[in-house]
Amino acid sequence: MFLAPTPTLSDEDRERGLRHLVREAGYSNAVTAVTSGVILTAFALQLGASNTTIGLLAAVTFWVQLLQLPGVLMVEGLRTRKRISVLASLISRCALVGMALLALSGGGKLALSGLVAAQVFYCGIATFGGCAWNAWVRDLAPEQHMGQIFARRTVNATIVGLIASLAAAFALDRAPEGSFLRPFMFAGLYMAAFLAGLLSCRELALTPEPQMPAAAERVKLLPLLRAPLKDVNFRRLIAFLASWQFAVNLATPFFTVFFVKQLGLSVTFVVILGVVSQATNLVALRSWGLLSDRFANKSVLAVAAPVFIACIAVMIGASQIQDRGWVMAYLVGLHALMGLATAGVTLSSGNIALKLSPRGSATAYIAANALISSAAAGLAPVLGGMFADFFAARRLEILVRWTSPGDVLTLMPLRVSSWDFYFLIAAILGLYALHRLAMVKEEGEIDSRIMVGEVLAQARRDVRNISPIAGLKMLTDVPAALVREGRVRKRLQRMRDHRDARVATTSKRRRSTRRISGTT
Repeated sequence: MFLAPTPTLSDEDRERGLRHLVREAGYSNAVTAVTSGVILTAFALQLGASNTTIGLLAAVTFWVQLLQLPGVLMVEGLRTRKRISVLASLISRCALVGMALLALSGGGKLALSGLVAAQVFYCGIATFGGCAWNAWVRDLAPEQHMGQIFARRTVNATIVGLIASLAAAFALDRAPEGSFLRPFMFAGLYMAAFLAGLLSCRELALTPEPQMPAAAERVKLLPLLRAPLKDVNFRRLIAFLASWQFAVNLATPFFTVFFVKQLGLSVTFVVILGVVSQATNLVALRSWGLLSDRFANKSVLAVAAPVFIACIAVMIGASQIQDRGWVMAYLVGLHALMGLATAGVTLSSGNIALKLSPRGSATAYIAANALISSAAAGLAPVLGGMFADFFAARRLEILVRWTSPGDVLTLMPLRVSSWDFYFLIAAILGLYALHRLAMVKEEGEIDSRIMVGEVLAQARRDVRNISPIAGLKMLTDVPAALVREGRVRKRLQRMRDHRDARVATTSKRRRSTRRISGTT
């Protein structure tokens, strides 16, 4: 049957499926790289969007997660997670073709309304696929290697996303704002994303799905979602993730507006900042994955999350620097650090939700977490867009002045205005989210101070690996390891072939013996 689950999966089937998932991450992240974040905000500004519209576009991604409710019923009722995921991904990405046509419409209120509607359709249908995908992967991936598997998947996604982001920046640089070619560049980006989406669906279709156990009774939504809410520890995790999502999404959706409108930077440079963040994200992913498997996801979050919050708070430093060159250098360094922290936060927050979800019931647990966290995350940018004009008309200055008998020394004042207020508020709310994280219990967690030492030790090991001598040794070790692995695989294949031939010969002899006995 088309896209049907597999009753029994061998280790080889699981390994093959995980390889397809890693490749699928690259294609799906290419879609994300050229249709969301900086590109989506720049596209909306090209069509004449206001701050409220930009906040609404950012909120759509989260508000549509309410469709997890019917998604849970669909998964538990049909019990074919692969089919739901593949078809939902295929249908949702048809909206990208409509967005490409909107890029050629010339902008205006009608085009902006169409963009919001297309974004709702795209994200909404994809939510059904995401609900099925989470439960599917929860049963496919071995728990003891989940951190490394998701790290490999995220590494591949980050590499492809980095390349796609650079290509998008190059394309936009060839068609600067106000030029005749700019609408065609946006249309080309969205059509390229549609083609990458088709390849993503193909990889999903080639990934096997473990068969879900038969439902004991008809699924009822409220009792299904009541189970994760009764779980005290998982409820604490939901409280942390909801408060974290609200704090982060109060500020981050408006980074592009802050850079372009308040600081006067180009969209191309903003895309390059995203590439810098993705590059450092890629460098740190493997280390975070090893640490999360060795200790606990909560221990990784206790280190990475405060760094991310600090990066948001010190974002106001960019508006205090007058020299444009120093502003750009400051933002590059800040985004590099933010990428390191984002790798740990993203990897560990996803893993901890999966780890604390019991096998066979992951759908309801993941859905409950997504519903509450998405509601909080969607509310933040809407409020940000609504109050943007309020904060834009207000300014706070803190001046430090030292007066002596012969001189007056005035230090550089701190001027907080417009989006700077959001960064400070987000940092304060982030501290509250860290307080909620301390209440979550996870097996294997260690003290945050010990975890900092482990992070520094891992960083020193990574630095040694890129030093000349150790780096050359690593380059020679990798091909040798690949050769050894290839030889082992060939030896195992020969053993399997020999075993199969021996079994076939034995079966043939037994059939011949039976025929002779029957004739006699």
